[in-house]
Amino acid sequence: MSEIYHVLSRGVDRRKIFMDDRDRMRFIHDLFEFNDQQPVNNSFHRFSQNNNIVSHHINVKKRPRKLLVDLLAFCLMPNHYHLLLRPRIERGISQFMKKLNIGYAKYFNERYKRTGTLFEGRYKSIIVNNDAHFIHLPYYIHLNPLDLKFKEWRSGELRSVREAMKFLNSYRWSSHLDYMDNKNFPSVTQRNLLNDFWGGAKNYKKGIAEWLKELDSENIFDIKDLILED
Repeated sequence: MSEIYHVLSRGVDRRKIFMDDRDRMRFIHDLFEFNDQQPVNNSFHRFSQNNNIVSHHINVKKRPRKLLVDLLAFCLMPNHYHLLLRPRIERGISQFMKKLNIGYAKYFNERYKRTGTLFEGRYKSIIVNNDAHFIHLPYYIHLNPLDLKFKEWRSGELRSVREAMKFLNSYRWSSHLDYMDNKNFPSVTQRNLLNDFWGGAKNYKKGIAEWLKELDSENIFDIKDLILED
């Protein structure tokens, strides 16, 4: 299986799906736990006061994971998330996304004592089918957090690339830091493909800064069919 897909899932009525760092940490945990062809093992999870995950396994020896997908990149935003996925098996993406969204929605509804749908229908996905898309899309996914502080980046009107990158390097909730070789959530993603393409962390760091500096409407136009937010 060699296809790569940009996948997005958004909260129903564009509501927030991550209320705090505890929710975000839970979702990161789920990205790891549900990327497995085996059923989820007999375990339960709670959070310590500092939001670290504490897992308790009940007489179950965890077998090595058999991945459903390669998770190449991800980014969490307040009311949606982006994934860049390559299936390992037939229907790997649909199996993974079903486990992920159902599992996280169950956690969210239990925590906030709510019922009903959390996500806006079926997730959106589109195949990355040419070199230009493959080159630009991982950068685009990792730059999404700039919407929280530097919304002008999308129109190429960013005043300070340095300040934007400083903010991006402080944002934990994506795979950006791991590609920078700053270990954040290294076990969650499978980074060999993109690391080989970029030639390592140094080139990635240089490349994303240059992409942001040179960003204009044509760059966004090149991947407009893959953006999925609208």
